[in-house]
Amino acid sequence: MRVPRPRAIGFLALSFLFSAVCPPSRAADLSDNAAAQRVLGPEWINLSRRAGMIFAGTVLSAGPSAGCGTKPGGREGTCTVSAVTISPAVSSLELRFRIDLPIAGIGAGKTLTIHQWTGALSRQRPLYPGDRVLLFLYPPSCLGLTSPVAGPQGQIPLDSTGRHVKQGSPPSGPITVKQLARAIRAARGE
Repeated sequence: MRVPRPRAIGFLALSFLFSAVCPPSRAADLSDNAAAQRVLGPEWINLSRRAGMIFAGTVLSAGPSAGCGTKPGGREGTCTVSAVTISPAVSSLELRFRIDLPIAGIGAGKTLTIHQWTGALSRQRPLYPGDRVLLFLYPPSCLGLTSPVAGPQGQIPLDSTGRHVKQGSPPSGPITVKQLARAIRAARGE
């Protein structure tokens, strides 16, 4: 008969104590929150709460000022350009997205069309058809216009699969959209 080693007993006791003090769901929440802060910045909770719609999606079309034309690296981006005049004083562009992962304020529809004031386009990253992004959009105004919350901070580029934030892999590994979605929903009380 083998006698248990003191280290093994200590490890089991420590594991039990850790799981009692910090259950797995709470440990996961902490890492989700840390991932959200790393990607979205220290004001990520306010960003999440101010947005009317949050989703991960693929750009289907965007107007020329939104970044159509030649993509970085020489790839040609084709666009469906729809300049829309809301009123004589306000012009906007129509942008279409395929909703890949609805997070808040939007259902699991196939496409979403938004109208954005052309004056706001200079304060955000250009979008190209085929780009995958995580968007935090203000609720539509009375004119039906919207834009990313906090400009480029509300427009997070994703990798080509749409599952991870597009950035160099941090030492702790890639940050997934699902991690961010869990943190965002928790911050919004959903």
